[in-house]
Parts: sequence; structure tokens; C-alpha cells
Amino acid sequence: MEQSNILTVAQTLRRYRIELGLLMLLLAVLYAKIFPQMVMQWSSDENYSHGFIVPFIAGYFFWQRRREIMELRADQNWLGLVVIGFGLFMLLLGFLATEYFTMRSSFVVLLIGMTLFFLGREVLKAMALPLGYLFFMVPIPYIIYDAAAFPLKLFVAKVSVFILKISGVMVLREGNIIMLANTTLEVADACSGLRSLMSLIALAVAYAFMTQNGWIKRTIVIASALPIAIMTNMFRVIATGFLAQYWGASVAEGFFHEFAGLAVFGVAMVLLVATGEVLRRFGR
Repeated sequence: MEQSNILTVAQTLRRYRIELGLLMLLLAVLYAKIFPQMVMQWSSDENYSHGFIVPFIAGYFFWQRRREIMELRADQNWLGLVVIGFGLFMLLLGFLATEYFTMRSSFVVLLIGMTLFFLGREVLKAMALPLGYLFFMVPIPYIIYDAAAFPLKLFVAKVSVFILKISGVMVLREGNIIMLANTTLEVADACSGLRSLMSLIALAVAYAFMTQNGWIKRTIVIASALPIAIMTNMFRVIATGFLAQYWGASVAEGFFHEFAGLAVFGVAMVLLVATGEVLRRFGR
């Protein structure tokens, strides 16, 4: 390619705006039924309510580097066609199997493939964070969710019962069922930590890349989401056990139970931010 024919990303987008516009229209047609169903799941399933803000955070990551990205050289890479083909295969396979995760994820794969094919490797590298972050908007399959939730529920129940016992509360445990003197509590999915973990990891990734320099600090912030989610939900179970023991089941299962979910997530966010602030004060 001659030097005079080399275009930047901004110039390429302007030159091929009609073709790219038609391509976006084709994507809109392909996902016309898939996206509304996903948005409905965001609004009806608390595990994935963070999906509403994921596209905006991804857009923010792009906006931060927009000038740098627009000045990069656009270098068409034919490997992108392989990625596009794989994305279309995922879409077809998900449609035939009625498997929503595969269909929804294929959209992000297609965006990655199109970026690589039309704009090249360097542009894809610069766009890796905003494009990759979009995967957080796709709800994971329930079979995977249930497989992860069950052992977490058992762990939270076991540790919570241990702490209640050493605190003087008469309590027994059978699986994820906690039996107190005047009531029985079940450590449900919401108390396992997995529900808040889904949103917390998505926010932890955004927070880590916005505030931390270097992969070590970012990895620590992101990894801290798991113990923070488990510990805060464990505290919720323990507090519910104390309320049920000394003030009755109606108190533990009433307003407190609904309020505790929001309070636990709020505490988890405070701990996550505190972790990030501590890391920011130590070296490079």
C-alpha cells in the first residue's frame, strides 16, 4: 500500500460511512428479537440489572481514548473475516439450539471481528477494553449460575452457623437450611453472594481501569470482588439470624430482609472503593 493510500480510523469511517451504516442496519435486523429479550431479562432479573449501565461504561472507555483511536492507522486485517464467521456461527448455533447466551455473545464477537477486519490489529488492541466490557451485559446460562450458587450457599450457611454458635445462638444447619429456636431460615441464591457478585465484578472492572495504573493493582481490585461479595452476604445471614433469635421471625423476614439486600450491596461497594484507595497510595 502506498503511503498516500494509508487512512486513519477517522478518515476510513468517513469514506465508508454508507457501507458501515448498511452493515449496522443489518446487525440491527439480525438482533431485532434478541436484544429486547435481553433487556427484559435485565429489568426482571436482579442478577443482571447492571446490564443497563454496561453499554454506557463501555462507551465511556471509548470516549476516553477517542482522539488516540481516531488517529490510528486503519489497516485491514483478513483474519477479521474468520472472527466474523465464528460470530455468525455462534448466532446460528444459538438460534437452532435456542441458547440465548450464545446468540447474545455473538454480537460482541461480531463487533470484534468487524473492528479487526475493517480497521486492523492496532485499532482492535486500542478498542479491547470497551469491546470486551460489553460481555458483562450478557446474562450467563442458568445452568452455570446454579452450579456456582449451590456451593456458595453451603459455604455461607456453614460459616454463618459457626459464627452464630460461638456468639451464643442456638442453631442447627442442614445443607443451606438454618434452624433457629423459633424459625427456619434458608440461605437462598440472593444470600449466597453470587447475585451481588455478578454486578460487583462488572463494576470492579470499570472501577479498576478508571482508577488504577498497572495490571497488578487492577487484578487485585477485580479479584477482591469475590471475597467482598461473600463476606457482606455472610454478614446479612448472621444479622438475620440474630434478629430472628432475639426479636422474632417477623422482624427478620420483614422490612429488614428487603432493606438488607440494598445495604449489603452498598457496603460491598464501599469496601471495593476502599480497596482501590488503599492500592492507589502504595507505589506504582
